[in-house]
Amino acid sequence: MELRIPADSAFLAVLRTATAGLAARLDFTLDDIEDLRIAVDEACAMVLPQARENSHLTCTFDLEAARLVVSVTAECDAPRPPNKDGFAWTVLAALTNEVTAQVHGDRLTVTLARGTADDESVSTGPE
Repeated sequence: MELRIPADSAFLAVLRTATAGLAARLDFTLDDIEDLRIAVDEACAMVLPQARENSHLTCTFDLEAARLVVSVTAECDAPRPPNKDGFAWTVLAALTNEVTAQVHGDRLTVTLARGTADDESVSTGPE
């Protein structure tokens, strides 16, 4: 699924709601759903400051059997990947199972993934 909204923080509630609805369909727990909502917000906070004025933010949602992958992309004048040593990246990494950032031409994309307890890629800690 793909949503395209104006690159303006006033529209982020749409992405948070879509994230929560899709995660609920995958039987995520309430805590996991809230973590995903926060993670999508953090990803957008990394991408939006670089977005071109009057452009769009594109968010794609890939639903797998027990996992949701979300990519947030914006067109930028001179895109730079986020600081992976910064607080925001640390929070995003803690809320998800995977997080990456990529620059392709004039586009910056932050991709995150989180699985349910049934997802084999989810780390459950030391055994």
